[in-house]
Amino acid sequence: MKLVHLNEQAGFQDKNPKMTVIHESEFMKVINFNFKAGQGLPLHSHDIEGELVLCVLSGTGEFLAKDSATPAAPGDTLVCPIATPHGVRAITDMRVLVTIAPPI
Repeated sequence: MKLVHLNEQAGFQDKNPKMTVIHESEFMKVINFNFKAGQGLPLHSHDIEGELVLCVLSGTGEFLAKDSATPAAPGDTLVCPIATPHGVRAITDMRVLVTIAPPI
């Protein structure tokens, strides 16, 4: 069993989002992304089978899809196939927990 205190991963970086791998195994990968306002991950996809979960821990922003941007606030969670184009844009400082299964 592994216990991780996510609030200890709360720092931000000025130039790029802060990315911390929380857990990685053959079954899944969990990453904490901290975005300063205006930062994000551009629309992209992965050419593998699997699923992606994005959960907003704090702050506000948008989940990006091919033709849309959906508001995202604390507790909002996006689940989609990892091959589906996806992205994130922070409006305020924003923390997002990402789970990928299987890991890439």
